[in-house]
Amino acid sequence: MNRIFPIVAGLFILIGLLSSTIFIVDQRQYAAVFAFGELKRVVEEPGLQFKLPPPFQSVQFFERRILTIDTPDAERFITAEKKNLLVDSFVKWRIVEPRKFFISFRGDERMAQDRLNQLVKSALNEEFTKRTVRELISEQREQVMQNIRKKVAEEAADIGIEIVDVRLKRIDLLAEISESVFRRMEAERKRVANELRSTGSAESEKIRADAERQRDIILSRAYRDAQKIKGQGDARATALYGEAFNRDPQFAQFYRSLEAYRSSFKTKQDLMVMDPSSEFLKFMKGSRPQSSNSNAAAK
Repeated sequence: MNRIFPIVAGLFILIGLLSSTIFIVDQRQYAAVFAFGELKRVVEEPGLQFKLPPPFQSVQFFERRILTIDTPDAERFITAEKKNLLVDSFVKWRIVEPRKFFISFRGDERMAQDRLNQLVKSALNEEFTKRTVRELISEQREQVMQNIRKKVAEEAADIGIEIVDVRLKRIDLLAEISESVFRRMEAERKRVANELRSTGSAESEKIRADAERQRDIILSRAYRDAQKIKGQGDARATALYGEAFNRDPQFAQFYRSLEAYRSSFKTKQDLMVMDPSSEFLKFMKGSRPQSSNSNAAAK
């Protein structure tokens, strides 16, 4: 029994020493191996790794995923017009060179975030002081973000950090200048609207005048063609009447008298005072008109 106890204790010690020499690197992390506080190597490949037991060597892990810096409070910046803006932004970043990162911040992510916040703030201030409120809000906002990202990325590369993205979530005007800015923007929009309205009115007048001109041309041509067709019809009708009347002049005279009666006595209330022996009433008396040939013979 006295011999078993030292053997078991030795086994536990041996197992403890072996376990202290093994560490596992996750695919989401870097592993930095230190020897008496000095960085010896960086392990980037995931899997099972070995080192010397403490105090000879120790391991520190660094995050290799994309991290986010989202400032809780908006920062105040001054534009080229000397007007204050409240800007809310966020930064996406990650560690790409653990050795530089450790040398710069001793592996402290909080210190790295503070440094990145300073870089972003400096870049924002530089960009905002060169532009007006209107340019920052609408026209050049995307260009501003690209310039900030480029400037911050260049400086962050020296400390082992890659800047994935920099975004401006919100740009707010202070209460004392928002009203004047809105009024100026409103006046500008009204000016553009009036220009568009006047242009549209001129175009509508032009289209209306052209339509009226075309309408007059079409109506005049239609009237001309109608009169031409009507004249042709009247000529044809006159020719037919003349041809028909020449065949039987007596019937023609009788037919015209009937037309005259129909026109004269349209209603029962029509009243005419005439001589019974009038030529107009000769067909009502039952007498037949003498033809022109018989009159000539009588003479």
